[in-house]
Amino acid sequence: MAKSKTVITVISKISDRPVNRDAALVVIHGLDLGRKFDLIKNETIIGRSSKADIQIDQEAISRNHAKVRSDGKRVTIADLGSTNGTYVNDEPVSGEFQLRNGDLLKIGRTIFKYIAGGNIEAAYHDEIYRLTTMDGLTQVFNRRYFEETLERELARCNRYGRALSLVMLDIDHFKQVNDSYGHLAGDHVLKSVASSIKTRIRREDVLARYGGEEFSILLPEVDLKGAVTLAEKTRKLIEKTKFEFDAQQIDVTVSCGVAALGEQLMEAPDLVRLADQKLYEAKENGRNRTCS
Repeated sequence: MAKSKTVITVISKISDRPVNRDAALVVIHGLDLGRKFDLIKNETIIGRSSKADIQIDQEAISRNHAKVRSDGKRVTIADLGSTNGTYVNDEPVSGEFQLRNGDLLKIGRTIFKYIAGGNIEAAYHDEIYRLTTMDGLTQVFNRRYFEETLERELARCNRYGRALSLVMLDIDHFKQVNDSYGHLAGDHVLKSVASSIKTRIRREDVLARYGGEEFSILLPEVDLKGAVTLAEKTRKLIEKTKFEFDAQQIDVTVSCGVAALGEQLMEAPDLVRLADQKLYEAKENGRNRTCS
């Protein structure tokens, strides 16, 4: 099994103000979702140990995994000789690395977002609001946002006779990825697949993590033919992409099910059910294909 790692990635910036003593880490993925840890001490230890300032009870995490330091002017993170390493923006950390607003710290399967600024509470509440619509791991919309948007778009399209299509996309044999390379590799694949899909959709399209290894793509003003074309382009792109984690290449393919709004009035569950049926057909017929 591949070594697990600590990963930090920039996902967004709350402000560009210099950091000060008002700084915090917010859990945006994993257990204790939404919990805020104020960095009020000069040194904060993150690890599996019960004596750690921020304890995360996961096997992939060392007892004393990483240390966050604040000197009043800047906040830095350093690896403490952990078994699985510390990464910043997907690069290994040697020495201390200065954190910036919006940096994403991944330890085990828990993801923290670093926030700093003069009004830490306002930034925190903004982040909590964002968590209600975004998936913390993949940084695409979550299922709740997708379902609300689907209801709204479906009502509009039924009212005005507009086209609307839905693609349900599932990573093939995803359990084997986790079993062979580890859950952190699986997380990496999920993030990379989401990033690949983003390159194929329009600004008005809605990409969401529907659950587990399944994604949904809502396509307003797109008919069935257009949706199948997009699904096929996305499928082929992912098939050709080289996914690597811990210097190991992971072959990834996806199956797609496509459905479109018909002439008859259709409820949101009906459209999702039809797309899911087509996705099931794609998997039953050998995977790595699109059915509509």
